[in-house]
Amino acid sequence: MPVELDLRQVLETAAAAAREAGLLQKERLGSEHTLSYKGEVDLVTEVDRACEDLIVRRIREVFPDHSFLAEENQYPEGDPALRWVVDPLDGTTNYAHGFPWFCVSIAFERGGEILAGVVYHCMMDELFSAVKGEGAFLNGRRMKVSQRAPLRKSLIATGFPYDVARDNENNFDNFIELQLAARGVRRAGAAALDLACVAAGRLDGFWELKLKPWDVAAGTLLVQEAGGRVTNHAGEPYSVYDHRILASNGAIHDEMLRILERCAAR
Repeated sequence: MPVELDLRQVLETAAAAAREAGLLQKERLGSEHTLSYKGEVDLVTEVDRACEDLIVRRIREVFPDHSFLAEENQYPEGDPALRWVVDPLDGTTNYAHGFPWFCVSIAFERGGEILAGVVYHCMMDELFSAVKGEGAFLNGRRMKVSQRAPLRKSLIATGFPYDVARDNENNFDNFIELQLAARGVRRAGAAALDLACVAAGRLDGFWELKLKPWDVAAGTLLVQEAGGRVTNHAGEPYSVYDHRILASNGAIHDEMLRILERCAAR
């Protein structure tokens, strides 16, 4: 591992790769896609795979010794202490249906710590970015989480796991209780974008379960660097390898935690 790592170069590399992948997504949106399945409803398109190939290739041109944790393929080579966590197309189901809410998510992890990340929403040309300790930005302008509270006046978001029809741990109880407690709950289908919207102050909170590291790695850094709070559903420090995530502006975090803990105790 190098003594010094230029995180600005890391961020610029991630941003360039995300923009290129986003352009590919935009160009192919609405075309006939080749679909395959990782589960009963968990789709993969040829665009997911093409974007991941592109991103990995671009990053390797700059950082040939780094490793990757990505959604569509395994990459056993590279230094495991210097790892890129990649979701080439978060919101694949939306994409396959032509619903324009999807993104690219790329994060860089050193020794288990997320140090940089980008989320790119190509349909609005919005690049959300952050380097640990340096704040979060949207197209170069600093982002801050909202100050909205209490929960009754807040707009929050969630999602449901792909095995929702087969597993009782399906988020339904949480959804009902938080829908009743909040101004509104949105379920748009791309966790990385939901987290980016919390960081930008568009949403006040987000919770979900059974997500993968590539769904949340960049987004959690965005929220934290924008002044928000991220924990698991027990209020403990969050890792992208945890099973449950709660991210918020901080002002409504404890209210959301109490509801999640009450539902879990049933």
